[in-house]
Amino acid sequence: MTETALRSVLYMPGANQRAMDKARDLPCDAVVFDLEDAVAPDAKAAARDAVVAQLAAGGYGKRQLVVRCNGLNTPWGRDDLRAMAAAGVGTLCLPKVESDEELDSVATLLAEAGRRDIRLWAMLETPAGIAAADTIARHAAVSVLVMGTTDLAAELRVPHRPDRLGLQYALGRAVMAARLAGVAVLDGVYLDLQDADGFHAICEQGRALGFDGKTLIHPSQIAAANAVFGPSATAVDWAERVLAAWAEAEQAGKGLAVLDGKLVETMHVDEARRVLATARYIEDNTA
Repeated sequence: MTETALRSVLYMPGANQRAMDKARDLPCDAVVFDLEDAVAPDAKAAARDAVVAQLAAGGYGKRQLVVRCNGLNTPWGRDDLRAMAAAGVGTLCLPKVESDEELDSVATLLAEAGRRDIRLWAMLETPAGIAAADTIARHAAVSVLVMGTTDLAAELRVPHRPDRLGLQYALGRAVMAARLAGVAVLDGVYLDLQDADGFHAICEQGRALGFDGKTLIHPSQIAAANAVFGPSATAVDWAERVLAAWAEAEQAGKGLAVLDGKLVETMHVDEARRVLATARYIEDNTA
């Protein structure tokens, strides 16, 4: 989990006005206005204009707003970037990133448009992207790695299984790259909207693997993602007790603390602070 919680990150089609309006009242941590997969080729330009108008209208409270642009290797990518730069967008999501050179190209184009402050979410959706995850995560403009598990499974030729066996290496590598670079990492989408139990199990697996949150395709998935990826009441209580025990030991001039018969080390203190910071962020930013 991160101090700026991204438990639930909902994709909203840039061509669907009703869906984008609805997102104003949904309890997700972030909304990604999608100009890529969710928009047909002949609707790309209209969707771009609609997203710009939607962002100008505002009303999304404290949710983080992101726009997923088309890739630079498409007819729409450069126009997407220029339009979003002019619209004042703070964060862009880039599909199928496979190298830091691609990110350099995007950063250069944005700089030419007068924007050097835009943060990038890099999607890992191909074998090449997974292979370059470390360098992609360390790029100066990248703040989040996003798994694109649907496309990745297809390219790896692995079946969609409940345990995601064929994706385990890629998932673990993405988490490792994110932790090494100090950025957040989001798990991929779950496509079966009728399988609530399966979705909850996948969220639990993603949390166990180290992901900070889940990308979503429907509002019905928000509650489960928030519950699994957010700090539980038990975790918050543990964190408060750890910090209290640590403070008491420091005040007594002791070099270590003990809680419930177990040693408390600095790594536990760091984790406790992270849990409480995340809990405070969620409380302060819940619309």
